Amino acid sequence: MDVSLFFKIASQVVGGLGVFLLGMKYMSEGLQAVSGNRLRKIISAVTNNRIMGVIVGILITSLVQSSSVTTVMVVGFVNSGIMSLMQAIGVIFGANIGTTITGWILVLQIGKYGLPILGVAAFFFLFSKKDRLRYIGMTIMGIGMVFFGLELMKNGFKPIRGLEEFEAWFHAFQATTFIGIAKTALVGCILTVIVQSSSATLGITIGLAATGVIEFQTAAALVIGENIGTTITAWLASLGTTTTAKRAAYAHVLFNVIGTLWFIALFPIAIRVLSGLIASKTGFDPREISIDTMPEDQFGMIITAGIALVHTSFNVANVIIFLPFAGLLGKLVTKLVPEKETKEVSHLTYLDVRMLDTPSLGIVQSQGQLNFMAESVEGMMSQLKGCLNDLETCSKNESSIFRREEILDNVQKEIFLFLSRLVSGQVPLEITTKAHMQMRIADEYESLSDYAANVLKGIKKLNQNQMKIEGPAKDKLLTLHDRVATYIVRVNESMRDENPDHLAWATTEGAAIGDLMKESRRQHLERLQKEEVSPLFSLTYTDILNFYRRMKDHALNIAEVVSGDK
Repeated sequence: MDVSLFFKIASQVVGGLGVFLLGMKYMSEGLQAVSGNRLRKIISAVTNNRIMGVIVGILITSLVQSSSVTTVMVVGFVNSGIMSLMQAIGVIFGANIGTTITGWILVLQIGKYGLPILGVAAFFFLFSKKDRLRYIGMTIMGIGMVFFGLELMKNGFKPIRGLEEFEAWFHAFQATTFIGIAKTALVGCILTVIVQSSSATLGITIGLAATGVIEFQTAAALVIGENIGTTITAWLASLGTTTTAKRAAYAHVLFNVIGTLWFIALFPIAIRVLSGLIASKTGFDPREISIDTMPEDQFGMIITAGIALVHTSFNVANVIIFLPFAGLLGKLVTKLVPEKETKEVSHLTYLDVRMLDTPSLGIVQSQGQLNFMAESVEGMMSQLKGCLNDLETCSKNESSIFRREEILDNVQKEIFLFLSRLVSGQVPLEITTKAHMQMRIADEYESLSDYAANVLKGIKKLNQNQMKIEGPAKDKLLTLHDRVATYIVRVNESMRDENPDHLAWATTEGAAIGDLMKESRRQHLERLQKEEVSPLFSLTYTDILNFYRRMKDHALNIAEVVSGDK
C-alpha cells in the first residue's frame, strides 16, 4: 500500500476519532451542567428497588453519555458508603441500556451538518454571558463535534474498501460462523480496552459499516464484544477500593461477560429477527444491502439503525433476564470477593480519582463525606459525655475520640483537595459555589472535632492532677454539654437537608448557649473567690467552658454557610 495513502487514511481516522471523543466529552459536560440539581435528585432516588435502580442508571448514563463514567461513579459511591451493593447492581444494569443512546443519536445521519452545528454553537459557548445558555451551547457544540468526527472517520475509511490488504484482514473477522462471531467479538473487546470508551469503538464500528468496509453482521458482533471491553474501566477503578466497591465492579464484569456469551450462542437467530424488524420498517434487510447499489446516505442510515437496534436489544434483553437474579449475582460476587481480614477505615481515600468527570455527582459524594464528618462529631460528643460522668468510661472512650479527631483532619484535607480539583475545569457557577460551601463546612467540622478533643485533654489534665469535676461545677458542665450536643445535632440536620430556614433558630439558641456559658463561668469564679476550688482547677475548667463556646460558634458558622450568609 502507498505510504502517502496510509498516512491520509490514518490522519483522517485518528483526527476524526479525536474530534468524536472531544465531542462526547463536551456533550457530557454540557448536559451535566444544564441538568445540575436534577442529576443529584436522580442519584438520590436510588433505592434497593431493582427497577428504580435500572431507571436511575439509564437516566444518569443518558446525561453523562458514558456507561464507563457511570460505573466508575458507582464504584466511587460504593467505596465511600453512599450506595449499597444491590443499589449499585441496579444502576449498572441501567447504565448498559443508557449507553445505547449514542447509537440512536448517530442514526440521525446529520454528519454533513456537524461542522456548521459546531461552529454556530461555539459562538454561544464562547460569548454568552449567561451560564445556562453557555452550557447549552457547549452541549450542542459537542453534538456537532460527534457528527463531524464520525464524518471524518467515514471519509477516512472509504479508501479502505478498495485495498486488498485490508479486505483480506477484515475477511478473517467475519461473523458468519460461531468461531468468526467469537473472534470478532474479541476484537471489539480488545479495541474497547485500548480506547477505554465503548462510545468511541461504537463510532469506529459504525464508520466502518456505514462505508461498506465491514458487513452488518460483523459490525453487530464487534458491538457485542465492546460490552465486555467497557467493563475494564470500572474494574481498574476498583483497584485498591473497599471490598464492596470491588464487588460492584465484579458484578459489572460478570453481567456483561455472561450476557455476551449467551447472545453469541443465539447470534444468528437474533440477527435474523432484528434484520427482519429493520426490513419491515425501511424495506431493506441490512444483511443484504450494498453501498454499491444504493445511495450512500440511505445505506449508512439503515446500517447505523441496525447496529443501534442490535446494541439496544442486546442490553435490554440482558437486563430483563438478569434483573430477577440480581440478588444471586450479589451473593456470587460476595463469595468471589470475601471480606478483608483487617478492618477497613471509613474515610476518603480515592475520591479524587473517581468523580472528576461528573462534577454534579462529585458534589453528592463529597456531601456524603460531610455527613460522615457530622456523624463523627456527634459520636465524639456522646463519648465525651461519658468522660464527664465516669473516669472508667473516659479511659475506654479516650483513644476513640482522639482517633476520630485524626480521621476528621485527614477527611477535611481530602475534601479540600478533591473539591479544588473538581472546580478546576469547565464547571457551572452553581457547582463552584456549592464546592466552596462544602470546603467551609468541612473546615468547621474539623474545628469542632479539635475542640471536642481539647475538652478531653482538659479532663485528662485534671485527672492527672488528681482533681475531679464534681458538685455544681459538674452539673453546670453537663448542662452546657447537653445543650451544645443537641445544638450540633440540629445544625447537622439542617446541613444534611440543605435547609436554610434553621438559621434564625441557630442564632437564637447560640446566643442562649453563650449566656449559659457566661453564667457557668461567673458562678465558677464565685467558687474560686470563696476558695472552694484551686487556681489550677479553675484555669482548666474555664478553658473547658471556652472550648464548648467555640464548638457552638463553629456549629453556628455551619448554619450560616447552609443559609448562604457566609
